[in-house]
Amino acid sequence: MSTLNKVMLIGNLGDDVKMHYFEGGNCVGRFPIATSETYTSKQTGERVTNTEWHNIVVRNKAAEICEKYLKKGDKIYVEGRIKSRQWQAEDGTTRYSTEIQVQDFTFLSPKSDGGSGQQQVSNTGQGAVVTPQQPQQPAADENDDLPF
Repeated sequence: MSTLNKVMLIGNLGDDVKMHYFEGGNCVGRFPIATSETYTSKQTGERVTNTEWHNIVVRNKAAEICEKYLKKGDKIYVEGRIKSRQWQAEDGTTRYSTEIQVQDFTFLSPKSDGGSGQQQVSNTGQGAVVTPQQPQQPAADENDDLPF
């Protein structure tokens, strides 16, 4: 039987992208995103918002694109897989972290220059591929003279 490790999130950046560069030219970008759900409490009638924070990791060219175009508060769609890590802290305790290793993402925040601001990025093995997303244009009605 096969298994699947896939995550899809739409959220807002909680901080700017933090870059880490390595020998050989590779790099990693890290940033948190927040996803929220809002509902009305049946007991009090108040609106309640629950926010989850996710640690996002992008690599190489995709990380550089994120650093260049994203800032705190921007909305983004990410697709990837969950990765858990553990390490020893300076005080000797074992620490754990769960991250989203990004494979694809799309910028969802409009840019101030009037463009749509949407770009889809696929993180392939050879590097990131950026595809600008054009707003949907309504199809021209070719049969305007039809009576119905």
